[in-house]
Amino acid sequence: MKHGKVPFILSFLALPVGLYTWLVLMPFAQAFQISLTDWSGTSNKFNYIGFENFVELFQDDVFVLPGLKNTGIILLVMPVLTIALALFFAFMLNVGGQSKGGRIRGVRGASFYKIVYFFPQVLSLAIIAILWKQMYAPANFGGMLASALKFVGITPPVNGFLAREDFVLWCVIAVMVWSAVGFYLVFFSSAMASIPTEIYEAALIDGASRVTTFFRVTLPLLWESVQTAWVYLGIIALDAFALVYIMTPEQGGPNHASEVIGGVVYRYSFSFQERGMGAAIGVVLFFATLIMAVVSLRVTRRDRVEY
Repeated sequence: MKHGKVPFILSFLALPVGLYTWLVLMPFAQAFQISLTDWSGTSNKFNYIGFENFVELFQDDVFVLPGLKNTGIILLVMPVLTIALALFFAFMLNVGGQSKGGRIRGVRGASFYKIVYFFPQVLSLAIIAILWKQMYAPANFGGMLASALKFVGITPPVNGFLAREDFVLWCVIAVMVWSAVGFYLVFFSSAMASIPTEIYEAALIDGASRVTTFFRVTLPLLWESVQTAWVYLGIIALDAFALVYIMTPEQGGPNHASEVIGGVVYRYSFSFQERGMGAAIGVVLFFATLIMAVVSLRVTRRDRVEY
């Protein structure tokens, strides 16, 4: 019976593993092959040129270098803001209520607030991009933010926030944080629910403030969840192309001020018909994502806290 388990298990794994290999691993391998060619995507001829695409892409200061810089800014800012806000809201909803008789309570209506914060998750990314594009529009085109500033006597950007080179990338980051914070609020709230309330009550009896309780109790016990969120948010930050493509002028403008590396892949592959260069940028993005995940897990690794 023991030896008969292996063929039985393999019979269930064969189809999903085969499909995964065919639909995921093989296209990845093909992308590595195409990155070493000058293939245009319109013919069946492959001319192998070695690593010329990789050399040229780092010399492109019009698309690639701005895309790398902006993607790096998003990667540094967006996960930090999202995790900080999600932790703050989750802590306040679950532990921030008035304590009675030494008992820790969440705020009244916490479940309703979680639903409100989570609501952006039920919207598609395209809908979110269109909604916020209208929010950032000029006042004479019905832009809500510009109209609100104008109402209180502050002069908004004449052509809208997305037309300003110094604003556009931060507008995109704000939308990414807004759309992600609700999910991680619920994620951290679920992790907090597993922390025994006796630990919080002991901290309260010892005179610990809310801030001290958060940094000395909650954060260490949630560190594995924070670590997981950091990796996933880093991957989301590297994949900001769809939001930028729909929201921003010129799909990365103005003047490439919101260009991201995913948009550069799209430009080379479909606008310029240089699939080899597009594949090379995709390979760089793949390794950047892999390195980011490994480094994040190594840097944020701590000893497991038992309770």
